[in-house]
Amino acid sequence: MPAKSAAQQKAAGAALAAKRGDIKKSELKGASKSMEKSMSERELDELASTKRKGKPEHVSKS
Repeated sequence: MPAKSAAQQKAAGAALAAKRGDIKKSELKGASKSMEKSMSERELDELASTKRKGKPEHVSKS
């Protein structure tokens, strides 16, 4: 599933880095923290690898 916004893609990238051990899990905040706990490395990789071009920075919660 591709990311719907640039913010979601960035959060997935941070969560993926923590899951792989590149950054400390304690450094995560907000969405990336919950993503790291609830998603598999494969799911995070799919979201993080989404291209940002043409994506809005944020998507409204509707």
